[in-house]
Amino acid sequence: MQVEWLILADAAQVVGGKLYLIGGGWDVLTVNSGFPVVQHCAIAAAFRVGWNETNQPYAIEIEVADEDLNALLNVGARLEVGRPPGIPSGQDQRAQLALDLAITFERPGTYVAIARVEGEEQCRVPFRVIAGPLLAQPRSREEQGS
Repeated sequence: MQVEWLILADAAQVVGGKLYLIGGGWDVLTVNSGFPVVQHCAIAAAFRVGWNETNQPYAIEIEVADEDLNALLNVGARLEVGRPPGIPSGQDQRAQLALDLAITFERPGTYVAIARVEGEEQCRVPFRVIAGPLLAQPRSREEQGS
């Protein structure tokens, strides 16, 4: 089994074998509310399952980590894809999942989403969390309490 894709999004859903994304494919997350921040986002993943790999359970894992590879979030599951009636002999299949997440980012920096199958890393998507323009504006003396 191989990871076909791993996509960062604002929201994601899989319905009837179709992936629905809102705000998908970003690699920079802009934060205007200050740090630490709890950010709601989604990760969509697709797995290509070969004909000879069907009807077997596989351990899959999606992790979000900081630049030092300290895990912020780790979601694990078992995935087993069967052979539907009428599928042509030898046909690969796609299994998709969408995770709705709330991740706490303590500070701006570089982060990474990692997909693993049976403990083996298959896909890595780096992204940055940055302070938005509302946080970069200098505060007046009144706001600073001077």
